[in-house]
Amino acid sequence: MEDIYYSSTRNDKNKVLSSEAILKGISEEGGLFVPNEIPKLNCTIEELIKLDYKETAYAVMSRFFTDFTEDELKNCIEKAYDNKFDTEKIAPLKKAGDAYFLELYHGPTLAFKDMALSILPYLLKTSAKKQGIEDKIVILTATSGDTGKAALEGFAEVEGTEIIVFFPEDGVSAVQKLQMVTQKGKNTHVVGINGNFDDAQSAVKKMFTDTSFIEELKEKGYRFSSANSINIGRLVPQIVYYFYAYSSLCRNKDIKVGEKINLVVPTGNFGNILAAYFAKLMGLPVNKLICASNDNKVLFDFFSTGVYNKNREFMTTISPSMDILISSNLERLIYLICDRNSKKVSELMKELSASGKYEITSNMKDKLQDFRGGYATEGDTKKAIRKMYSENDYLLDTHTAVAYSVYEAYKKETSDNTKTVIASTASPYKFTNAVMTAIDDEYSKYDSFELMEKVSTIMHSDIPESIKDINKREVIHKDTCEKDEMKSIVERFLGI
Repeated sequence: MEDIYYSSTRNDKNKVLSSEAILKGISEEGGLFVPNEIPKLNCTIEELIKLDYKETAYAVMSRFFTDFTEDELKNCIEKAYDNKFDTEKIAPLKKAGDAYFLELYHGPTLAFKDMALSILPYLLKTSAKKQGIEDKIVILTATSGDTGKAALEGFAEVEGTEIIVFFPEDGVSAVQKLQMVTQKGKNTHVVGINGNFDDAQSAVKKMFTDTSFIEELKEKGYRFSSANSINIGRLVPQIVYYFYAYSSLCRNKDIKVGEKINLVVPTGNFGNILAAYFAKLMGLPVNKLICASNDNKVLFDFFSTGVYNKNREFMTTISPSMDILISSNLERLIYLICDRNSKKVSELMKELSASGKYEITSNMKDKLQDFRGGYATEGDTKKAIRKMYSENDYLLDTHTAVAYSVYEAYKKETSDNTKTVIASTASPYKFTNAVMTAIDDEYSKYDSFELMEKVSTIMHSDIPESIKDINKREVIHKDTCEKDEMKSIVERFLGI
């Protein structure tokens, strides 16, 4: 097959192969890399049904990473999806009530980010070798909670890399914070910022496009890359599990081959649902992509009005990984619906930077028919957890509960009975306080770590080893900073 090239959303003249796009993470002018075409899968759904997760991963990723040899890509996949996951299926599908939950939290950090961040280090190392790069790769990442730990886990002690993670000091759960600040590894650095995720993400993007700083890094033998979903090497592996979910439904005879399904995705930075959209464009039979937001409903408003407006109060909620007002991956969708007009995207992103908002054209809005926006308040989220547990003995984390609440509202409003898969993005063990008090206020007298035992009892499972006694581990990373000090922190870590 012909090579797939990647262009920047803000400069379509800049075309690179996948290994270079993965290494860079973000284009020089701040744009995100998008393939010059969304390739179709080169096997049928009937053939896909016979494949396990690793084989499905190769079938999907080989269509995008065309400059990787078969051996190179299969080696990355083999190393990524091994016994670090606590289930052979990697992404099991569970029916509960009237929906199917795609459990994406069986990796080492108990969140869906493991699905892509388990393979990204291997994709990056292979890319560096292919590109003849000998510089040390500095993974610079902002996190709203889960990406940070998953990236740290993936890159800890990986030769030729340093990883620096910034997180909002007061914007993650107690478990999420301890997962990061207790991370071992000589090449790992974790910093809490006095600000929110958008502050961290904006500062990181600014460093990626600071040409004099990039040149200074180069002279010292460093180059930046990203573990956020702005990196195409993060996004493409996420497409895989939507195909795997569909083939699981077919294998279980819950649907017929070719039957359309709905996908509901709890959404913050827009990467996970964009991967679902790419799956649809590749040929996955999808009816609606339902974008579920929490009280930070900037995406719900966008799909309702065509106006993206971040000028609003930032809400800190019980679903912290969705507490985002600047959804970076939406830029890739904007690029596609304006017919890959990078000049138009640049104009809109400048508007966003200058005024905090932009409006798409009516023609662009017409191309969003695949999507449906919805949102759940904190009260709705707690109600969804309580309902799913009382009626189905199935425990949802706070993010998956947002998606379930939005799905219930969608079904009531539309009477759409299409079989539906909900992306279950994190384990309830990561948000024990919010999950358990949603079931019964009586649990409010316990702390997050005591509640792990309670979750263990009602889930009929052992507390995962990765977080067992995490509150008793040594805190290794104690740095905090203001948002305007992030660059100087990076310089200190790298000795610049």
